Amino acid sequence: DLHNTIELCETLGNPQHQFKSIHIAGTNGKGSTSHMLAAILQKAGYKTGLYTSPHIKEFGERIRINGEQVNESFVIDFVERTKSLYEKIQPSFFELTVAMAFEYFAKEKVDIAIIETGLGGRLDSTNIISPILSVITNIGYDHMNLLGNTLPEIAWQKAGIIKKDTPLVIGEILPVTKNVFVKEANEKDAPVYFTQSRYMVEYIESTGNLLFCNVRDIKSHAVENLRLDLNGIYQAKNVCTVLCAIDQLRLQGYNITEASLHYALEHVKELTGMRGRWEIIQNHPAVILDVAHNTDGIQQV
Repeated sequence: DLHNTIELCETLGNPQHQFKSIHIAGTNGKGSTSHMLAAILQKAGYKTGLYTSPHIKEFGERIRINGEQVNESFVIDFVERTKSLYEKIQPSFFELTVAMAFEYFAKEKVDIAIIETGLGGRLDSTNIISPILSVITNIGYDHMNLLGNTLPEIAWQKAGIIKKDTPLVIGEILPVTKNVFVKEANEKDAPVYFTQSRYMVEYIESTGNLLFCNVRDIKSHAVENLRLDLNGIYQAKNVCTVLCAIDQLRLQGYNITEASLHYALEHVKELTGMRGRWEIIQNHPAVILDVAHNTDGIQQV
């Protein structure tokens, strides 16, 4: 449950309430979606925190500001300062890392932070924030021992990030999970926006280094011609979710120009340091890195 994280953050002065945040959950795609949103906000001029998990190579990958990994001296200092709490609270590695990220973002006075859930949503350690926007990318089978054996059960856990009066963007929707989200959103008076009702992909082509993607706005019929340096074809789904989230941020007053959006999507890896999504590191023979780790993810790859 959230008891350890709540107690830990209360001891630290509740840093999670000292910055604005966007909360992102989902079985797959939440990491890519988080990095794309962070890149766009960063390019638009906002000091942007990014919390993701797990790390691939270095611990600092989990906690970044404008693409720069958390300062190593801050990590060491945080561990030293919180040692006295370990016996009393006995936090897990993940709980301690979440609290560390929140304190770092508060200390550095970020304008906004993108917070990716670790597992599920309802009982995830990150679920003590009060975000300005919630995003759920999709629902698939993963971590069933903790989240449930059916898609509606898993969706109910992810739906736990929905907050009162806070807009919610849903990426991919399935008939068996849609009502779970609608019910939870209605109970919280949270306006819900379904990406698939707003954006559709008309054309995709991967050239190796870039993904060319034409996305039609179903409402206005305008077409965005996008270029992504996250070149896996599956990113076309994620970018639609990102566009839907950007619509909501613009409505909340965030100044995100088309130019900064297009530049950011073409330079996500450069801006945020993202790795391991259909990453071609060698051609002869072909060597491709991808962090897909469940059935749905592997099928996409």
